[in-house]
Amino acid sequence: MSGRAVTISQVARHAGVAVSTVSYVLSGKRAISADTRRRVLDSVRVLGYHPNAGARALASKRANVIALVLPLRAGVHVPVLMQFATSVVTAARRYDHDVLLLTADEGSDGLHRAAASALVDGLIVMDVELHDSRVPLLRDLAEPSVLIGFPADSIGLTCVDLDFARAGALCVEHLAERGHTEVALLGAPSVVYERGTGFARRTREGFVAAVAETGLRGVALPCEENFDQVSTAIAELLDSRPGLSGLVVHNEAAVGHVLGALRQYGRRVPDDVAVVAICPDDIAERSSPPLTSVLIPAEEVGRQAVRLLMEKLEGRAVPDGTLLQPRLTVREST
Repeated sequence: MSGRAVTISQVARHAGVAVSTVSYVLSGKRAISADTRRRVLDSVRVLGYHPNAGARALASKRANVIALVLPLRAGVHVPVLMQFATSVVTAARRYDHDVLLLTADEGSDGLHRAAASALVDGLIVMDVELHDSRVPLLRDLAEPSVLIGFPADSIGLTCVDLDFARAGALCVEHLAERGHTEVALLGAPSVVYERGTGFARRTREGFVAAVAETGLRGVALPCEENFDQVSTAIAELLDSRPGLSGLVVHNEAAVGHVLGALRQYGRRVPDDVAVVAICPDDIAERSSPPLTSVLIPAEEVGRQAVRLLMEKLEGRAVPDGTLLQPRLTVREST
């Protein structure tokens, strides 16, 4: 065909059917015989017809867009956040959906505005707090939603995330198996705990419970994101806990600072202090030395969130909660 856009009428003429028949084949609104459907789809392919997105939306009463609520605020490590976002966008395209980005600072107002505008078919919400003010609205919205994270009360919601409590415990168990008796968790920045962010709280709870169960001595502390604050925290830890030989780091932005501070104070990894991180593999592998780590599976979590949302859009039943089991990879830091 020429450079001009192919119309649905041209497809109908080429296939020898009515325009409405082409529409029904493309929208799936009515059952069409296999032979007719094949003729229409052959004409679509031969002519290079691309249905107008607006027309598709009107025909299906869907926008073919989902909203992703991103936590662009203090204490959030943007490179890891973008791994989640990229995964959601990539997975959504496989379902012929685009992604509208909203920022978490808009709160319930942003969710309500997106839903009321009919711009989106559903929502994926990140950075879920234990007592999240958005939860009541998500329960009431007509549009389906999926949360990446778990509030304290997840009844009536669809949630998916890494099992962070188990991740924290797994790090402690690994250090205990290596013979360490005193360990510390350097967790998320203080502001993240103050917001009551679920993943940070659950990692800390899993760490503390495992310390008690294994009989280790341990302490869990927040960890800020700049080198001076990390260095001060490490100095205080080493001074107050001379028997400390194992660190768990759950702060992607601070991993390099922790290793730098240990070198600054003459501590070799892993000879003097073993380090386990909860982070994406690329961060663990680029560190010096490469870090034993529990993977934050951003790609898998994003893919599962989109799959669950699409299942809900099709009216299918989905589990209320999906917890991905953590996987620990041993490298040179332990």
